[in-house]
Amino acid sequence: MSLPRSLPDDDRDLESFATLLAEHLDGDWTVEYHPHQGDEDQFRHAEDVWDLNLVSGAIAEFVLREDAHLIRQDGTRLYVTIRPLHDDEFLVAAIAPTGSIAAEAFEGAREPDGIAVPGDPERAAHAVTADLLPRYEVALAQVRHAVMNPPQPASRPDTTVVMTWREDGSLAATTTARPASEVLLAEGFVWETASNAYVLAGDDTRAQGHAVQAAGARLARLGIGVALRTAPRPAADVALPASQPGGRATVRNR
Repeated sequence: MSLPRSLPDDDRDLESFATLLAEHLDGDWTVEYHPHQGDEDQFRHAEDVWDLNLVSGAIAEFVLREDAHLIRQDGTRLYVTIRPLHDDEFLVAAIAPTGSIAAEAFEGAREPDGIAVPGDPERAAHAVTADLLPRYEVALAQVRHAVMNPPQPASRPDTTVVMTWREDGSLAATTTARPASEVLLAEGFVWETASNAYVLAGDDTRAQGHAVQAAGARLARLGIGVALRTAPRPAADVALPASQPGGRATVRNR
């Protein structure tokens, strides 16, 4: 990154301008004037300037030597500095709210980019009131809405793998989550199209048990649970009670 460009000597009185600007703005404002001892001061005082255009470009490109913060009783803050290469103009930008606001809250809000204002404090105050502050209020409202209504994490379609013991001793696992499928395949399960499941053979029960434990541990680390079930026996396989000797069938008529 290139160093900021130095400017020739400038006789503009930023502190006086900022003070008069505050007097012409609605509300009660205080002024903090900051002469810069070096580039670190320039960037520190401009850290939260809510601008990605004219003002941020000047801060990055030029040695500005000084700035002022205008602070209203409700917490609204403005950044004021000279406009480089324009003898009778200043730059004014909003300062973004800070504190416990997460960076994600600013993602949907358009920056209320700063403006260039004339050296006449009264005309400058009119431009700030008519242009900058309304856009700042819109952006601030969007941020506050995002803070009160944070986006909900996307729900996963399947957070449980169902493993079913089958009569032949094999284990059939079903899931629609791709990470779970990858774990099952890595631990020895094989996709079986006929049953639409991942199947782990039961020929070696010890190896099968180790595979189930390893798969369960890996799935747990992904936040995916495991449910073990036993396959129900088909109705045709259920033994019927034997008929009694000499028994007689009884037919009931409707």
